[in-house]
Amino acid sequence: MSNDNDARGYASPPCFMHELTPEFQADDRAADPIAWADVLRWRKAERQRLIDERMAVPAEERARRTETIAAGLTKAIGDPRHRLIGIYWPFKGEPDLRGWMNQTIAAGGRFALPVVIKSGWPLEFRAWAPGEPLERGVWNILVPANGPAVFPDVVIAPLVGFDGDNYRLGYGGGFFDRTLAAMPRKPLAIGVGYSQARLATIYPQPHDIPMDTVITA
Repeated sequence: MSNDNDARGYASPPCFMHELTPEFQADDRAADPIAWADVLRWRKAERQRLIDERMAVPAEERARRTETIAAGLTKAIGDPRHRLIGIYWPFKGEPDLRGWMNQTIAAGGRFALPVVIKSGWPLEFRAWAPGEPLERGVWNILVPANGPAVFPDVVIAPLVGFDGDNYRLGYGGGFFDRTLAAMPRKPLAIGVGYSQARLATIYPQPHDIPMDTVITA
């Protein structure tokens, strides 16, 4: 888990971003369409920069860091028995937690994978275990071919970026925020990623939902 308090700076800020500060309130941003357009442009640029940096990390180094993240997850979740954990299939250099999944299943945990149903909709989590059929979904990511829709007790969300208030910068579709907002009961939301993805702020908006905790290495 990262304890680094030195947040990353901003690359190629859009024209008005120099006027926004971490203290600029979300309601004020939402009321100013120009500022919100600047935030969107900034997020897009930072997203691409952070993904490029992540992909440039050697696979062996990513695997080493993933082991540290997995240990942090085990500690944060505790006894996995009788817990349903929503996780992700690794994409574009994200921490590959499939080995940790197998260990957690052996300890009594159960898992579900997210499925994109439609743009602008919440994700649907489907129960899944190794050996059960998968198919290609949006962005060619593997998803359960069938299985019941479920509501996880824990949701593990991959981070493109994050800030000190545990707000998550994702891929821009808003799927995880919609999913957390729509769940009938609030799960434990854990963001996972690499420590160099930390930013001073993501300029959170009213629709952004912070993670309960962020685990990085």
